[in-house]
Amino acid sequence: MILMDHAGDASLLQSCGTANSLASLEDATAESTANESSEEKSACSREEQSNAKVEQRIHTESGATARPNSLSLPIKGTDLWTLHRDGEVKLRMGESGPEAEPPLTVNQMFTSTVQRFGNYNALSWKEGEQWKTMTYNDYYKTCRTAAKGFLKLGLERYHGVGILGFNSVEWFIADIGAILAGGFAVGIYTTNSPEACQYVAENCQANILVVENHKQLQKILQVQDKLPHLKAIIQYKDELKEKKPNLYTWAEFMKLGRDEPDAQLDDIISSQKPNQCCTLIYTSGTTGQPKGVMLSHDNLTWTAFVTGQDVSLTDADKLQEVIVSYLPLSHIAAQMIDVWLPMKAGGVTYFAQPDALKGSLANTLREIRPTAFMGVPRVWEKMQEKMKSIGAKSSTVRRKVASWAKDVGLQTNLNKMELNGNLSRKPLNYRLAKCLVFRKVRKALGLDRCTRCYTGAAPITKDTLEFFLSLDIPLFELYGMSESSGPQTISLPDAFRLTSCGKVIPGCKTKIFNPDVDGNGEICFWGRHVFMGYLNMPDKTEEALDSDGWLHSGDLGKHDQDNFLFITGRIKELIITAGGENIPPVPIEDAVKEAVPLISNAMLIGDKRKFLSMLLTIKCQVNNETGAPEDEQTPEAVELCRKLGSNSTRVSEIAGGRDRVVYAAIQEGINRVNEKATSNAQRIQKWTVLEKDFSIPGGELGPTMKLKRPVVMKMYKDQIENIYKEVLTPTTPDNPLPSK
Repeated sequence: MILMDHAGDASLLQSCGTANSLASLEDATAESTANESSEEKSACSREEQSNAKVEQRIHTESGATARPNSLSLPIKGTDLWTLHRDGEVKLRMGESGPEAEPPLTVNQMFTSTVQRFGNYNALSWKEGEQWKTMTYNDYYKTCRTAAKGFLKLGLERYHGVGILGFNSVEWFIADIGAILAGGFAVGIYTTNSPEACQYVAENCQANILVVENHKQLQKILQVQDKLPHLKAIIQYKDELKEKKPNLYTWAEFMKLGRDEPDAQLDDIISSQKPNQCCTLIYTSGTTGQPKGVMLSHDNLTWTAFVTGQDVSLTDADKLQEVIVSYLPLSHIAAQMIDVWLPMKAGGVTYFAQPDALKGSLANTLREIRPTAFMGVPRVWEKMQEKMKSIGAKSSTVRRKVASWAKDVGLQTNLNKMELNGNLSRKPLNYRLAKCLVFRKVRKALGLDRCTRCYTGAAPITKDTLEFFLSLDIPLFELYGMSESSGPQTISLPDAFRLTSCGKVIPGCKTKIFNPDVDGNGEICFWGRHVFMGYLNMPDKTEEALDSDGWLHSGDLGKHDQDNFLFITGRIKELIITAGGENIPPVPIEDAVKEAVPLISNAMLIGDKRKFLSMLLTIKCQVNNETGAPEDEQTPEAVELCRKLGSNSTRVSEIAGGRDRVVYAAIQEGINRVNEKATSNAQRIQKWTVLEKDFSIPGGELGPTMKLKRPVVMKMYKDQIENIYKEVLTPTTPDNPLPSK
């Protein structure tokens, strides 16, 4: 057990910038880029004609092996994929090792945990200022009660139970209850429009929808008449503002279940097989209509087993793992981390407040002190920004102490990384820095007993990785997608490299399909974690799975000599210029954001164009209620402007070339990026600053902050056309040409 250190001198924390370091995480959700734990990125990559040349290079490159033929429709239970809600698949079993692990249904894994850890706390949530808890015994019984309630309300086999709301005990119980009752657990993004909710509910033929509150209820009521399979709606928070037929409170729903006998539920549970579908994960629809990713019982239970082993989760009877649930549960990453992994090890999941990403997550982390924590890149970046902002206000002496400690921390951890964790003896200056600074930093962040800090769902900059590494907080990157039940590769304390996503999890395989001369090719997955297929979507399933059963991710990557995986781009995002050069946009966009800290979002333009240009946005405040970007800059942005000699405090004072000082600084940063370009074609020739930042309400970002490139192209068509209409000239006030 790791004991809590005395807080010590709070002023030392300020020298590292950690005091109140998480106070503002309004927009801290995943950004949309290369190693997205996203699901839609594979299939659509082969749809767009603009990427035809890339397809040809990757899949039919001279001398390379062509991709195996597309799959054919399976005979039930004899093939690796299915398109049907009641389909069964052949499990990718092996003769030894993790691949040979006996397959389990969700119920079998759950009951095994109850037998071992029944009296341990499973879930914890806050009511007022008081934390309430539920043991595994009660957790399982409550899920069974919910399952009987769903059956009483008319849930049919292989039909959906849609769940629309923030993370909560009720969310977990509805999810598992739906599975036990033979239906599909279906998470729906809370940011979805009524029409988007309708699409998901109709596609999964949802019999029941579980909503959090009146706001989410209204979305369903608007489209209720267009949902012929819908039989009941359950609201799990707040009182009902109006009574309607087939509308239930959570208490009413649970009473229905308690009054039902067990026989029907027991019959259904005993008939379930590990190779049948139990969960649908819907892609966010960034590149078209969402696809229903069919995950089997075995997908979930086996992935939880091998991942838990890989990251060395400890069983509850040794040292109980503690997790904080706050990421959207409609994503497989959050489900695997919050629901299935803790269940496998007997861990306890604490629920953050609904305003977690607006600031309260900081307090929850300090209260709960998790043993493992997953933060999407924006969470870590917001922590970094806040810590730097506070640190800049410290005294000179404290800044020097912090700077010395961070230099020691970075060098020691880089040495440890190169030695794969086998640093025989930590140097004296490191031990001193840990005592003076690092322990206090961790305590201020609520990470003092967190042995595993993860980042995923989007790429994270090297700058952020090194910042936390210098504070003795290594961030372990992981990579995967919904179609792989979550993880494919994971970085570990004794096996990680900066900017790498780690190595493949046990029992799985990674293949680089048709690599080029640099070793870059499409990343393909194999293992028992690979999904069953897309519900009722044969074309999309054929695009994702080849005839040998390999899942084609649509991501480009390569392995180093030690088999660490590095993501180098995404096929469907590659820009093919008018001159025929293939350019991955993400590395250039990340380089600009690193060179110009004032920039919030950057999007490279240049497909079928004669030169590259870029749309830029400035870091700004976000409305806590709506999530919409505001005109006022963030404190960090204002401070950066001051250092440049600008008095701007609003985005509108910069956009459109209004602040020449800031524009000159942006150009200088872009010049530095251009100097490192591998060819003239990869240099940014022109750019413009937009009047507002990208956002979910604005439509530029998807529910998990993924950049909707086609949408942005359409929304800012006029600005883009103006860039390419104007004659390239260094005197253009909006965009002077780079000096070289």
